[in-house]
Order: sequence, then structure tokens, then C-alpha cells
Amino acid sequence: MFISAAVLSMVLAVVALAAGLPKALLKGSIPTQLQTPGGLSAPLVRLIGLAELGAAAGLLTGLFWQPIGVAAATGFGLLLVGAVRFHAKAGDYANPETRANAMAPAVLTAVAVAAATTLALSA
Repeated sequence: MFISAAVLSMVLAVVALAAGLPKALLKGSIPTQLQTPGGLSAPLVRLIGLAELGAAAGLLTGLFWQPIGVAAATGFGLLLVGAVRFHAKAGDYANPETRANAMAPAVLTAVAVAAATTLALSA
């Protein structure tokens, strides 16, 4: 069970790091898209990015201390639920051009639940 937890945690940590770094630094196209048409403020985008970076650190730490990993995976899952709501409100799931990018948080939510579950069971 621990191998599954480790693989899921590593995948989520890499995704969280890749998604969080540009938002925390407010660099690139994603923070701009969240601010301009999305209507989020720059401090909120930065806070989301920092939360994603915290999730990455927690997931990696959770490989050595499972309660931290469970908390990080759960928190990241909740953040992803917020992302799904954001995309649904923006109509991204109905638009064929934006649907593919909007599906990532939905799929990753399931991965976060699986990571939290496997980490909890491997303790």
C-alpha cells in the first residue's frame, strides 16, 4: 500500500509544484488568465499558488510522516474542488476549447482522494 501512496504523492507533488510556482510568482499565462477574465485578484492568485506549493511540500513530507501527507492531500483536494467550481462557473466545461484544461482539476481531485486514502491506510 505504501508504494501506491508514494507514487500518488509524488505525482501530486510534481503537479502542485508545477501549478503553484507560476501563481505564487505571478508569472506566465495562467495567473494572467485567472486575473483578467477570471476576476481573481493578484493577492488571491498568489495565495492559491502558495497553498499549492505548501501541498507539494506536505505531500513529500508525508512520505516520511503519513499524517502530514494525509492532511496535505486532503487540503490539496479541497483546493482542487474550488478549482472545479471556478471552471464550472466560468463555463469552461461547456466550451470545447477550454474543456481539456478544465478537466485537470477534476481528475486530480480523484487522485488527491486516492493519495489521502492510501497514505492513511499505509500508516
